[in-house]
Amino acid sequence: EVQLVQSGGGLVQVGGSLSLSCAASGFPFNDYTIGWFRQVPGKEREGVSCISRTDGSTWYSDTVKGRFTISSDNAKNTVYLQMTSLKPEDTAVYYCGAILPGVIITTPEQYDYWGQGTQVTVSS
Repeated sequence: EVQLVQSGGGLVQVGGSLSLSCAASGFPFNDYTIGWFRQVPGKEREGVSCISRTDGSTWYSDTVKGRFTISSDNAKNTVYLQMTSLKPEDTAVYYCGAILPGVIITTPEQYDYWGQGTQVTVSS
């Protein structure tokens, strides 16, 4: 059974930090790209960051570049999103997704599998 299980997130003040995890199972993790997306009510899901498990390349949206860091742990089949210098506009439900092949793809419609989502709230 394919699973992406998310953990982390929560409530933080402006300028604070949070970390999200996405643990994958049931598919060849190293062949996929893992992406982080976020969504607020009434808006489309937007790409935040991606990492290719085949060559390690990464992508960040302009809104988070320099503040967020994506990484992966091969032994744990887990991808992390470290978020720093958080802003109120980072408030959203964050989702991790997986797509084959393992190239950088930033459009959520193309992703094959999704985590359950986790709320990140940045208070001012």
